[in-house]
Amino acid sequence: MSRRYNIYPPNEKHQNRGKRALLGVLSNTLLFAVALGATYLFYSLFDTPSQSRQRAINDRLEANYEALEGRYDTVLTVLDNVIERDRNVFRILFESEPYDFLDSSTDRRWENQQRLHKMSERELLGEFSGRMERFENEERNLLAMCNYINDVVDSLGTKTNHIPSIQPIINKQLTLLTAPYGMLIHPFYKTMASHQGVDFAVPSGSRVFATADGKVTEVRTRPTSAGKYIIIDHGMGYETQYRHLSRIDVKEGQSVKRGDIIGLSGNTGLSLSPHLHYEVKYKGMRVDPIHYFFMELTPHDYQRIIKIAQSGMQSFD
Repeated sequence: MSRRYNIYPPNEKHQNRGKRALLGVLSNTLLFAVALGATYLFYSLFDTPSQSRQRAINDRLEANYEALEGRYDTVLTVLDNVIERDRNVFRILFESEPYDFLDSSTDRRWENQQRLHKMSERELLGEFSGRMERFENEERNLLAMCNYINDVVDSLGTKTNHIPSIQPIINKQLTLLTAPYGMLIHPFYKTMASHQGVDFAVPSGSRVFATADGKVTEVRTRPTSAGKYIIIDHGMGYETQYRHLSRIDVKEGQSVKRGDIIGLSGNTGLSLSPHLHYEVKYKGMRVDPIHYFFMELTPHDYQRIIKIAQSGMQSFD
């Protein structure tokens, strides 16, 4: 009986098995990596139907966003130009800086608070001293301006009664002003048109008051696009007009005082609904009447009626 002899040592046999196992693991890992890479490459180069739809939607949204961004920038530019033109007109007519009703004070306060937190005590003391000095200078300037205004008012005497300075109707809550001065949508033609006065939405038969002393220069009772209307010359370059009246209680050449009832509101002429259209002229040019209600408005009321006027988009005539 022949004997079998193992020509490989025991240790070498185990090493070969380990190498084969290691090669198997490496082969499987390599195959997995290749499969994973191929899958990634496939999905990178080719979209699934759902991905294609989502990509198309994203492309459309991006295009729409860019178009809207361009339109937004254009509107901002036009709006800035209109605001600056309006501020220039205000400076010319009223010889003063226009009020700024845009509320950016919250952001400014936050930025200022952050800046103050970073200051040392010495810097805070310097900041406080500088502010106090500026306040004192502003106080002196305001007192000088008040004295100047008082001197001007005293020199005018009774002439101040000839400056339109109240609303032509009773509007204590300020809610009856529905259409401001400026470019608005015409109620009948549905196009932008210059609205050179303000509209008060009041029922027919509401009392209409003269806004300053003056003389009635024109009374129109025959049908016109302005309906029945009254024009009063107040002197000093001021003139007011009251349109779409239902009744007129004054005659041409008649003198009136501020607060006198001159007629009743109505819906005559080219009018969308019962209202009073009121205009102010200064030296032949129509101006925004809203700045001539100062005799009965507090600064807070003035700011509020400005915001109400800015919300109007369509006139009534």
